Amino acid sequence: MTSIFLSKKTIFLVFFLSFFGSFWAQNIQLSKDATVSVITCGVGNESYSLFGHTAIRIKDSTNFVDAVYNYGAFDFSTPNFVAKFAKGDLQYFAVVHPYTDFISQYTYENRSVDEQELNIPLELKQQLFENLNTSLASGDSHYTYKFIDRNCTTMIVDIINKTLGSTVITKKIDTDLSYRSILFPYFDNHFYEKLGTSIIFGTKVDALANKIFLPSELQKNLSLTQYKNQPLAPKNTTILHFEPIQANSWWNTIYSYLIVIAVLVAWNKKSLHIAYFSLFGILGLFFIFMGFYSNHLELANNYNVLLFNPTLLILCFFYAKNNKNWIYKLAVFNLFTLLIYLVILVNKAHLFIVLPLLLTSAYFLIQLTLKSKKTIPKII
Repeated sequence: MTSIFLSKKTIFLVFFLSFFGSFWAQNIQLSKDATVSVITCGVGNESYSLFGHTAIRIKDSTNFVDAVYNYGAFDFSTPNFVAKFAKGDLQYFAVVHPYTDFISQYTYENRSVDEQELNIPLELKQQLFENLNTSLASGDSHYTYKFIDRNCTTMIVDIINKTLGSTVITKKIDTDLSYRSILFPYFDNHFYEKLGTSIIFGTKVDALANKIFLPSELQKNLSLTQYKNQPLAPKNTTILHFEPIQANSWWNTIYSYLIVIAVLVAWNKKSLHIAYFSLFGILGLFFIFMGFYSNHLELANNYNVLLFNPTLLILCFFYAKNNKNWIYKLAVFNLFTLLIYLVILVNKAHLFIVLPLLLTSAYFLIQLTLKSKKTIPKII
């Protein structure tokens, strides 16, 4: 799922080569020694490389062909880039690299690369080769990026299945896990990325993962796939191997997170409560806005607004006015939503990462409730 950032000049060159090269490629008849394979690239420590990458390699020494087709490119200079990405309108597209250039880039990044040769007859290798080049020339390789439904891995799965004439490559393992559970380990050693994605993703990522959407998933499922009673990818060959480099950050860890929580609880002042609840309320409004604004379905129906509740902004208003009646009502209401939130979280992967925030909010709200509750006069 690695993305390639391209300048305008580079894009022009890429499209020029893709367009005219495709017509040249259509006239190439692959030899009997030609191979086609799926390339799986390991994860990196940058945010764009946390999930790895998938590509297709076509190699035919007889015809001097050794090319890698990559469906993970986009133009960083696209007008309103951030808005388009948030909206879900950002266009991705395929590019083709000489194999040596492709492998040099991953060598430079110290990222592992594995290769799985597809066990298919020559006529299907030819068909896949032509489908890839037709895709580049026709514009079919342009697609609107969707985190789960359309990315560099799903596009590779689709074009291989199209070539084979049926849905041969399907999900065979981890079908009892949710998308959220599968994604969660990828953020190890990237704590705040894990926290951020945990609270911005909605119900879609809690569905059972019945679709191959990550490079490592495709790699595992290919090894289990049969085509005409034969293994489709009988062997995995490691081209590059690097031991994973752990991200080294003094602040991007659970420890800084817990220290901040501890400081908040220890400080425990009115000004802190107002700042804390204001931030949570604003985040809640942002989550709701993104759920309606964005075409990324992963952001819709976000039950995390039960924790980041926009009504906390109203609570802050009455708290500043010292209106105990409404402070009490809104505090009780938010405690109730936190209880519902906790019930929803019980079987979710991100329960423990948001639990400190939930408990801190509950602690502050209980304090406000007790302070604002009307005392009942005693009758002697």
